[in-house]
Amino acid sequence: MGRFLFTFEYKYLLPITLMNRFLFILLLFLPLMSLAQVPAIQTEQDTTATRQEQKISPFNTGFYPVGFFDFDLKYLIKYNNYEGLRLGLGGMTNDRLSKKFKITGYAAYGTKDKKIKHSVGGSLLLDKESKTWVTLAYRDDVNEIGSAKFLTDARVYSVFEPRLVNVTQFYQIRTWQTNVITAFTDNLAGEVRLGRSHIDQTLNYQFLNDGITYDSYEVAEATASIRISPKSKFFTTEDGLVEYFDGFPKISAQITKGFSGLVRSDFDYTKFGLKLDYYIKRSNLSSTSFLLEGNLAAGDVPLTHLYHAYPNSPTKEEVLQRFSVAGRRSFETMYFGEFFSDKLATLQVRHSLQRFEISERIRPELVLITRHALGDLSNQEAHQGINFNTLEKLYNEAGLELNKLLFGFGLSFAYRYGAYYLTNPEDNIAFKFTFYAKF
Repeated sequence: MGRFLFTFEYKYLLPITLMNRFLFILLLFLPLMSLAQVPAIQTEQDTTATRQEQKISPFNTGFYPVGFFDFDLKYLIKYNNYEGLRLGLGGMTNDRLSKKFKITGYAAYGTKDKKIKHSVGGSLLLDKESKTWVTLAYRDDVNEIGSAKFLTDARVYSVFEPRLVNVTQFYQIRTWQTNVITAFTDNLAGEVRLGRSHIDQTLNYQFLNDGITYDSYEVAEATASIRISPKSKFFTTEDGLVEYFDGFPKISAQITKGFSGLVRSDFDYTKFGLKLDYYIKRSNLSSTSFLLEGNLAAGDVPLTHLYHAYPNSPTKEEVLQRFSVAGRRSFETMYFGEFFSDKLATLQVRHSLQRFEISERIRPELVLITRHALGDLSNQEAHQGINFNTLEKLYNEAGLELNKLLFGFGLSFAYRYGAYYLTNPEDNIAFKFTFYAKF
């Protein structure tokens, strides 16, 4: 398929036709649509009553309280191409048990990989005024290869995570970690994490470093992250930040240090991340959002801990075979496993027009989108067993979404152009459905 050599074995992908796939995903989360995503509550004042209401309301945070335990709805049901249906249960204790400590945990089972994942931990309130929590947790689960997240990204509950449906590349991780979460001011939050992890592969990947080939390895890391949101209103919990007034700009910065030799850790490296999220809303009800992100990794970094640009195109030959769910901020025409980088910059711009008034209940929204990515990778030959490209040339994608056509569903179209245009025209097209709903 064009310049990219696909090496995935389709026998590991579920043989679902286009219509069956759509119906499957629809049935997956229709029973839970009443608890769909509400990323921010625009409340003018930060009161104790407001905070408590946000804490217990599943419509806002995704926690459903039962006695002294808040069930976390994000664990209930998910789907991806590696685990199949991921069924789980988890959450944390609430103030009815104690206001000074929390017990957290979850368990999940994948119907395709037939493995149980779990986590257990505890949190202790160190300082009520600064809302500082310290946590200790153990986790045995899978992570997506090349995904990089900022610790201080606000928790946004979504019963349905669109991009997760298409993900195929994971690694297994068993990790002990301790975190300190705090709010320095009302608009400046920080988090520090220390962790030690054992990594195993689910794919045929090996990392060649100093003459040694690794398919499993130990990693010891320290991460420090801050988030500045001058116009946002949020409060911190042991689960992260919870916003109740969404304001822009938002600036996030993060540094991670991997230590070789510490508690038998294998690699020494440093990673940097910087992200700017900006949103303009106009009086004519149109809006424009900008997301600019840069990441840099230096040292002995295995592929599992490098960066991708959040691709979201299944590795299938035909456009309709790739019909799936569009992500929130992913590259819709970029195939999974197509690019990895140790230096990566991305820019995404979304312009939403005023919603069309077809009827009182049907008010679709047209969104124009442009996305760009530029990257590089040093020592590519050290990453063995997986074929992929790098992003030394500018990756370009343009698209549009027609959202909220019916019950929050819409349609998405994207087109790849420029230096990474593939020789088969069909391979540059992504056609998917979207789901945006607020209740």
